Amino acid sequence: MNKLQMIAKGVAPILAALLMTACAAPEFKQPAMDVPTAFKESQQPAATQTAADGSTWKAAQAAEAQPRGEWWLAFNDPALNELINEATRANANLAVAAARVKQARAIAGIAEADRIPQVGVGVGAQRLRQSDVELGLPAGTPVAPAKVFSANLTASYEVDLFGRVSSNVAAARGDAAQVEATYRSVLLSVQADVAQTYFRLRATDAELDTLARTVQTREENVKVNQRRFDLGDIGEFDLARAKTELATSRAEAIGLQRQRVTTEHALAVLLGKPAASYTAGNSPLLDGTLLPLIPAGLPSTLLERRPDIAAAQRAMEAANARIGVARSAMFPSLMLNANAGGVSGNTVADVFKWSSRSWLLGAALSMPLIDGGRNKANITRSEAALEESVGTYRQSVLTAFAEVEDNLAGLRILAGQTVQIEDAVVSARRSADLAQKLYSAGRSSYLDLLDAQRNLATVERTAVQLRGNRAVTTVALIRALGGGWDGAGAAPTVAQN
Repeated sequence: MNKLQMIAKGVAPILAALLMTACAAPEFKQPAMDVPTAFKESQQPAATQTAADGSTWKAAQAAEAQPRGEWWLAFNDPALNELINEATRANANLAVAAARVKQARAIAGIAEADRIPQVGVGVGAQRLRQSDVELGLPAGTPVAPAKVFSANLTASYEVDLFGRVSSNVAAARGDAAQVEATYRSVLLSVQADVAQTYFRLRATDAELDTLARTVQTREENVKVNQRRFDLGDIGEFDLARAKTELATSRAEAIGLQRQRVTTEHALAVLLGKPAASYTAGNSPLLDGTLLPLIPAGLPSTLLERRPDIAAAQRAMEAANARIGVARSAMFPSLMLNANAGGVSGNTVADVFKWSSRSWLLGAALSMPLIDGGRNKANITRSEAALEESVGTYRQSVLTAFAEVEDNLAGLRILAGQTVQIEDAVVSARRSADLAQKLYSAGRSSYLDLLDAQRNLATVERTAVQLRGNRAVTTVALIRALGGGWDGAGAAPTVAQN
C-alpha cells in the first residue's frame, strides 16, 4: 500500500464523520429558563383567620390526598362529577382534538414506514400487435398479435446515509407527541370550563335566592305602608317609595334570570347537548360550602404538569429534527431497487417456469448540484422555525407562572374579603332588624328602614358573589397548575392497524 492510499484510508473516516455531522439534526438543548424557587403568592400570610363571631374561620379542606387525575373529586360534589364525566364523553372540541391525535399518530406511522424496504407484487396480461416498421421489417410484412403474461415482485429501500429518514421520523414523533399534549390541554380546559360554569350557575342560583328574599321583604313593606296609608298614618310618599323599591328588586331578579339562562346554555354546549334540550336544576351555592385547598407545589414541577408547556416542548423537539431533514437534502441519497419475476408469451403457467425468469438489481445515488439556493433557504427556514418554537415555549412557561401567581393571589384576597363580608352580613342583619323595630314603633322614618334593608341586600349579594368567585378561582388555580398531572386524562387510545 503506497503513502497516498494510506492517507486516503485515514482521511475517509474523518470526511464521513464530518458529512454526518453536517447533515444530522443538531443536539436538542432545553432552553434555559429563570425558574423561581417558590411561588411568591404561596408564601404570603393569610389576611385573617377569624370569623365575625370570633370563631375560627375554615374556608378550605386539604386536597393533597385526593386523586390528582380526577381533580374535581376534591370538591366532593356528585353533580359536578357527573357533569365532567358527561362532558369528557360528549364534548365536541374534545372529539376534534382526539381526531387530531389519531391523524398525528398515522402521520408518524407513515414516516416510520420509510425505515423498512417497500415490497410490492404485480401481475399482468397484455395482447398487442406492433407494426412492421417498429420491428424493422419490410413494409407490408404480416405481423401476428402477441400475448404477454407477467408476474413480478418489487422492492425498494432508501439507505439513510445522512439521516433524512431518521430525522423525519423524529419530527413526526415530536408532532404526534405535541398533538397528544394538546389533547390533554383541551381535556383540562373542557373539564375546568364545566366546573367553572357549574359554580357560576350555582352562585347565580344563590344570588337569585337572595333577591327572592329581598323581593319578599319589599312586598311586606308595600303591604304595611299601604295599610298605614289607608289609615292615614303616613303620606303617599312612603307608599310610592315602597312600591318603587319592590318593582326595582323584581326587575333585578328578572335580569339575573337572563344571566342564569345564558350560563345554562354555555353548560349545555360543554356537555355536547343542544341548549333547548338541557335544563339545569336549581342548586344554590350555600354559605359554609367548603372548597378544597390546592397545594401549589414548586414552580419547577409546573413545567412537568402543564400540558400546554409539554406541547410547546414537543414542538421544539420536532422543529429541531426538521433541521436534520433540511440539511440532509444537500447530500446524496441512495435508493436500492430490486425486481424479480417471470414473463411469458405463451400461457400464464409459463410465467412461473425457470426459463421465463427476469430480474433487476439497481442502486441510484443522486444529489443536487444547482438548486438556486433552495436547500440552503430551507435550512434557514427550519432553524428559524426552531427559534420560533423556543420563543413560544418561553412564553408558555412565563404565562403559566403568571397564571398560578394570579390565582394564588386571587384566592388569598378573596379569602380576606370573605371574612370581612361575613362580618358585614352579621352587622347588616342586626342593623336591619333594629331599623324594623324602630320603624314599627314609630321612632324612625321609612327611609331609615329602607336604607338598612338596602344595605343588607347589597351585602348579602356581595357575599354570594364572593362565594362563587372563590369556587371559580379555585378551579382556575387547578387549571393553572395543570390539573390531572399524574397521567390521568392521557391522550385517547387509538387502535393501530
